Amino acid sequence: MHFTLLTLFAEMFPGPLGVSIAGKALQKGLWSYDVVDIREFGFGKFKQVDDDPYGGGTGMVMRPDVLGQAIESIDHQHSKLVYMSPRGKRFDQQMAYNWVDHGNVSIVCGRYEGIDERVIEHYNIEEVSMGDVILSGGEMAALMAMDACVRLVDGVISKESALLDESFGQNADYAGLLEYPLYTRPLEWKSCEVPEVLTSGNHKKIAQWRLDQAKKVTKLRRPDLWASYERKDELLD
Repeated sequence: MHFTLLTLFAEMFPGPLGVSIAGKALQKGLWSYDVVDIREFGFGKFKQVDDDPYGGGTGMVMRPDVLGQAIESIDHQHSKLVYMSPRGKRFDQQMAYNWVDHGNVSIVCGRYEGIDERVIEHYNIEEVSMGDVILSGGEMAALMAMDACVRLVDGVISKESALLDESFGQNADYAGLLEYPLYTRPLEWKSCEVPEVLTSGNHKKIAQWRLDQAKKVTKLRRPDLWASYERKDELLD
């Protein structure tokens, strides 16, 4: 898995992905990244990369001639080219799997009010959103998307079964559901005890309890996911 980041703030990478599981995987070469500093392609003494928007309005827009040169400096024709934008398609677990399958993703990290629309159209860039929220730039969104992908790369998570039962995991029983509640030692904490079924040793009952809890949590917290899960069940029936 390889990422190319086009950004004005190269020092933000690898950031949190340089530590813990992702950091160890980076050292092992299970994934890699490189950074392209967009400002290197800026104009004039101060390496200008933005300008006023046509039509007026507040803020500045990243210039197409600058960003275009940055994109041309990478092998964009053999890479999945995306732009982190609140206008984009919502990033989800399935998209993470798709990126990992592709293996080579280039991410444009915008700043200011955004980037010139002609760049998006000319390079057929896919806009991707991390949710209905505005960030200062695309770097934090890119790091989130990268983290979601890195942990799916073969060999990064030592126990691949851990990827199955988590929220949005690939376990057929839990597919489409949020993860069930988790407990560990001590058995009693602040007068609250671990559900008895989890200490029963009856794996069949434990599996059923976890599935029931996953359904309960999903129905309560994510009605949209629950509706999709119910539709899936109806089709199977």
